[in-house]
Amino acid sequence: MNAAKVSIIMPCYNQAAYLEEAVNSVLESQYEHLEIIIVDDGSKDASFKIAQELSEKFPDKIKAITQKNQGPAQARNAGIHVARAKYILPLDGDDKINPDYIAEAVKILESDPNVKVVYCEAEKFGEKTGPWKLKPFSLRALALDNMIFVSAMYRKSDWEKCGGYDKRMTWGWEDWEFWMNMLKTGGEVVKLPITGFYYRIRKGSRRKTTNKEAKQKTIDLINDKHADFLKAHLGGPLRNPRSWSKEINRVYNLFK
Repeated sequence: MNAAKVSIIMPCYNQAAYLEEAVNSVLESQYEHLEIIIVDDGSKDASFKIAQELSEKFPDKIKAITQKNQGPAQARNAGIHVARAKYILPLDGDDKINPDYIAEAVKILESDPNVKVVYCEAEKFGEKTGPWKLKPFSLRALALDNMIFVSAMYRKSDWEKCGGYDKRMTWGWEDWEFWMNMLKTGGEVVKLPITGFYYRIRKGSRRKTTNKEAKQKTIDLINDKHADFLKAHLGGPLRNPRSWSKEINRVYNLFK
């Protein structure tokens, strides 16, 4: 049997200083059946030039494309659209993976068609270092918050079924909504017991700069798009603060 191919989708916006390091972490993978699709999202630095140089150096492994700046959700969609693999692994242009991560994730997905998402333990590096302590996965927990980072592996067919990443979410949090959209119809999630993903913390990181307005926009979009899912797990919509959603909905439902 032919080994399943994996497409690593790498959005890049002004990450010229880190892009080659991210790519090298993939090229060092123990899994050989892969392609890297770098999507330059309208960078103002030399990101696309470096992406082109890497694609020329590794023409059988790397493809570089560019688009006007539209945000990471649309950049990932653009890369996945041209991906030729069965499996997808997003990896932002300033992060890294462990050499074993892809092989271990593929092994799980190939062995069980009921598994939709495979992720792993993670570490932060850069301005802040140490383990990234993530909450355990459950659908109820996912309704309140995200515990699956963007660099998890899944089937391209599942991306197609749920319509991809929501391009409206240019402010961030699009990975949370994407997992919710994919998993609300069923499917299992597996977390590998290895540290396979390294998340760079730096000035300007979207995770550090998400503001109150962006959080409220996320809540409003998710409430509108996933009302039935939220009702099933929280008894109603997300509230602000989100951690009180189930309690507020319980009281609200008593008096309506």
